[in-house]
Amino acid sequence: MGNKILIVDDQFGIRILLNELFQKEGYETFQASNGAKAIEYVKNNRPNLVLLDIKIPGMDGIDILKKLKEIDANIKVIMMTAYGELDMIQEAMELGALSYFTKPFDIDEIKDTVKKYLES
Repeated sequence: MGNKILIVDDQFGIRILLNELFQKEGYETFQASNGAKAIEYVKNNRPNLVLLDIKIPGMDGIDILKKLKEIDANIKVIMMTAYGELDMIQEAMELGALSYFTKPFDIDEIKDTVKKYLES
């Protein structure tokens, strides 16, 4: 496949779960625990898709999304949230996020959505 996915979440368990899931699907996966690492990775490696948590200490997902879009306006981003923050989800969608998942998410649903966006 050759598709690179960046997983951005401050929760180690979520990163490991998604990392293993997408590696089994044949994707090259990378992880970032905060906004600075995510931005640095995108600048240097240009992933095909980013899974981005909204609630990250320091720099929230909206700020990270804005910076990623400055680096690459066409970058594909799917938001993740453990909260019902509809205002932040709405803002993320207006900023160009493709879709979002509420934690705990359905593994098959997130897998299918990622595949759909990477093939389009």
